[in-house]
Amino acid sequence: MKHLRINFFLTLALLLTPITAIAQSPCPRFAPGSTVVNPPALFSQNGSLTVDLAYNTAQDAQGRTLYCFTTPDGSEGPTLHINPGDHLIVNVKNNLPTPASASDMQMATNALTVCGDTTMNASSVNIHYHGTNTPPTCHADEVIHTLINSGETFTYDVPFPSDEPAGLYWYHPHVHGIAERTTQGGATGAIIVDGIETLQPAVAGLPQRVFVIRDQNVAGNPMPGGPVPSWDLTINYIPIPYPALTPAVIDMAPNETQFWRVANASADTILDLEVVYDGKPQPIQLVSLDGVPLGSQDGTAQGKLITVTHLRLPTASRMEFIVTGPSATVKSAQFMTLAINTGPDGDNDTQRVIANIAPVGDNSGQDAQVSAKVSKPWRQRFEGLAEARVTATRTLYFSENADQTQFFITVDGATPVVFSPDNPPAIETTQGSVEDWTIQNRAEENHEFHIHQIHFMVMSQDNFQQNGSKPISALQGQLLDMIDIPFWDGNPHHKYPSVTVRLDFRGQDIGDFVYHCHILNHEDQGMMAIIRVLPGPAAKEAPKAKGMPAKTTRREDGIVNVASVREDGNIK
Repeated sequence: MKHLRINFFLTLALLLTPITAIAQSPCPRFAPGSTVVNPPALFSQNGSLTVDLAYNTAQDAQGRTLYCFTTPDGSEGPTLHINPGDHLIVNVKNNLPTPASASDMQMATNALTVCGDTTMNASSVNIHYHGTNTPPTCHADEVIHTLINSGETFTYDVPFPSDEPAGLYWYHPHVHGIAERTTQGGATGAIIVDGIETLQPAVAGLPQRVFVIRDQNVAGNPMPGGPVPSWDLTINYIPIPYPALTPAVIDMAPNETQFWRVANASADTILDLEVVYDGKPQPIQLVSLDGVPLGSQDGTAQGKLITVTHLRLPTASRMEFIVTGPSATVKSAQFMTLAINTGPDGDNDTQRVIANIAPVGDNSGQDAQVSAKVSKPWRQRFEGLAEARVTATRTLYFSENADQTQFFITVDGATPVVFSPDNPPAIETTQGSVEDWTIQNRAEENHEFHIHQIHFMVMSQDNFQQNGSKPISALQGQLLDMIDIPFWDGNPHHKYPSVTVRLDFRGQDIGDFVYHCHILNHEDQGMMAIIRVLPGPAAKEAPKAKGMPAKTTRREDGIVNVASVREDGNIK
């Protein structure tokens, strides 16, 4: 989606919410070329973490509107450390100015579904606890009807399940229509469910880096194309601005081994991350994707390491990996993103160096090191999903209208509709179910599938090669909450790129929640729908099979074929 097209809600917000520059910004930003430090960290104690967050706004020197969540001491975007079974209590105060009343828009007509305020306007905010398997209920992780408007306070009490996987999650605003604007403004931060060293002892005691990569408008809003990216990137609020593209600096002693926890908190930018020494991509050991240690749900309660040299990271996805620093003889060490072809209608996600790696400064902070104590593993949330009995199969697809002003995610056979909080559920299922969804991309740009409250297992990635893309073998059989589906090339004789994923509704969460494209410009313009999970008995599981998770494919005659998957991601 070309980034100069602005949706209705964003246009209204910009026109009716003038924000003046503030001498001392409540949303401070670092200078280009600064040394990256971990975000401020807060830790749960005695089963809970209580955080007071003010929602603020300001304007930077380039005229960009900034947003941020800050603690009473002014710390911006803190990392929230939680243990499985804890409660996260967040008291939110919305400090944004009151917009003109003409910008009010009805958010929910059914009074029974209102959570917080009843009408949306340009000041509205809420918080989504992305990737967490927490309840979609009011004052927890409900985003369809929750609104906190200017001058209002609101308390979240988010219970984390005792079987929550240890890993990296994140939080961000999720008010439909302005999610892109507020996320790009920087009102985001990391959540870490602690204890990953128990499932992957290789990280125990390692220096720990928390990197939150965000995107924002390019100063002056030049037309994207060639070297001009659709969006600038930042890392921990350090900008890498076009055209200078001055990298940040990551401190790393020669030959030092560190554990990097990277969140793509961009609203729209897909990343393809690698570490490069003197022009050569370095092997990195993947520990976890989207908060779930790799291979940890197979009944062993132990994670598996997968070695890669780069990995595509969709918007909102997270990767955690072990990396070894450059030797003293290395002249150039870089953390970078490769260019991505997002399709003829997509953004221009260019190659950029995010940070130079150099032995300067120090890696300090309260969460600068993973715990060295390896405890007894706990029961894992998604155990047995690969062998579970599938109770339903569905086909969904992404599509757009001709002028890219309306975006859809549709169950095959239904009529495409843009999202509204008043829409009925597009899908109903029952707690305890296990479903296989094939999600096609029928648009000529990439789309990113995300579902709230649960994770899914990647069963297959199909027809990617039609446009020159490749399936990512490291994702096969893994538990994710985000997956990239490359663009369709527009050739009517070619099959649509698609993924098949296995969704796990065997947890405790019931009620209404959403699935959508996590390119937030697309979500804001309608590419989201509601699923309703009804209470029900747990689904019966098939006996566990030996070997790796299965890859399921459906022939044109409807017969399902199952093939085992090797550890390298290839099919036997």
